[in-house]
Amino acid sequence: MHELHEEPRRAVVAAVQLPDVSDIDFESSVAELRQLAKTLGFEVVASFTQKRAKVSPVSYLGAGKSAEMRRYIRNEAADDAPEPADEDADETAVEDADDASAYPTREQRAAAIAAKRGAAEALEAKTAPADELTRRADILLVDHEMSPMRARNLEKEMGVEVMDRTMVILEIFHRHARSRAARAQVEIVRLAYMAPRLREAAKLAGPQGRQRSGAGGRGAGESRGELDRRKIRDRIAELQKELVVIDAERLTQRSRRQERSDIARVALVGYTNAGKSTLMRALTGSEVLVADKLFATLDTTVRALHPESVPRVLVSDTVGFIKNLPHGLVASFKSTLEEALEAALLLHVVDASDAGFERQLAVTEEVLDEIGAQEVPRLLVFNKIDRVGDDAAQAECETRLRAQYPECLIVSARRSEDVSRLREAIVAFFQKDVVETELFLPWSAQQLRGEVFASCEVQGERADADGAYLSVRAAPGVIDRLREKLVAR
Repeated sequence: MHELHEEPRRAVVAAVQLPDVSDIDFESSVAELRQLAKTLGFEVVASFTQKRAKVSPVSYLGAGKSAEMRRYIRNEAADDAPEPADEDADETAVEDADDASAYPTREQRAAAIAAKRGAAEALEAKTAPADELTRRADILLVDHEMSPMRARNLEKEMGVEVMDRTMVILEIFHRHARSRAARAQVEIVRLAYMAPRLREAAKLAGPQGRQRSGAGGRGAGESRGELDRRKIRDRIAELQKELVVIDAERLTQRSRRQERSDIARVALVGYTNAGKSTLMRALTGSEVLVADKLFATLDTTVRALHPESVPRVLVSDTVGFIKNLPHGLVASFKSTLEEALEAALLLHVVDASDAGFERQLAVTEEVLDEIGAQEVPRLLVFNKIDRVGDDAAQAECETRLRAQYPECLIVSARRSEDVSRLREAIVAFFQKDVVETELFLPWSAQQLRGEVFASCEVQGERADADGAYLSVRAAPGVIDRLREKLVAR
């Protein structure tokens, strides 16, 4: 995989806007990629964007825009490198599948694309390689997932390392994963991503990549690439076994937690960088990581609502979602997201200051459906209202959001009065079914007093020769569980 340097690396962002992508969604996607780059420690020095009917099969961007980007990266003047004649028109014609008069057969179309690729490679050969000391950028970030061959061709043309959107996200997950489970999950996806790229490298190696059999476990005629891929398969199998053990440990821990008391659970879910961790800190008084970076949180954090309520509420901060999140990561992080499945209430946090918040909503809903959390009750929370603008702009935004989402809460995690309103809404959700009753604790069962006071609101107490009578408020399930324990004694 790509090695990350300690010193800031200069990055160029490239993005193609396809016809089915709106201007707002496209601008949000490009801004998101720039933010992803910031999370990795890159300094984005330029962006090259283009509207096209489809992504170029040769150079991602059109030939003209690609040449402009290459000159920028290599720090060349416009007349330092020759340009193909009428390049945009030629390439558009090649890519237009409906141009039956120019390319009536699939074979002719393939030949035209191959010729165009050859022209691009010839142009690259005439151009001096990018000098690391004089070039303006060290890496190219592409806002689409790229095939191994296309990425390799683009690296050759630009003279710098190329990372597609998927690779950028994987690198961030790799750097930020802390728990044993998260590290194993990320490594599985990274290894699966590497496998086809090793096949592409093996093609470049040609016959010389074929090795004879011998010591070290390499079979007869097995190439180095095949050996590496076998090692990847073995490592993935080993990590999957490790995850099975981790999942069993988690299940045991959750079962014990459930046995101790009927604690209400809330999970913060939503788009990455929507402010979930800031809300978590405000609601629980905990020192969880808060950073203006995408995917600052990868491991689930669980803290108690503060001040504590009856019933006691545990709040979980989960990994954020993102557009075009690699499917393997969704599957791999299902165990992390299971906090959302176990929760009785989901706080769906949305960045109110983001013009593309509707896209954030849709992405989060899609991922929640994918992990099977469709039926969990949700409270829609628009956060960061203080970033919308002045008081007038905030009022206008609130009016618009309430008209569109009548049941939502609009808050700023940095305003204590807003956090208090959110806390009250959480407590009210769990107290809606609370009942009042009396529990009798014989003197022989006084060791249960701590559990009663922890899981119930004790409103009064009286005693006689046999024991204590406690007037309590609690959820019906809590009352039933405590009575079962008392009967068992």
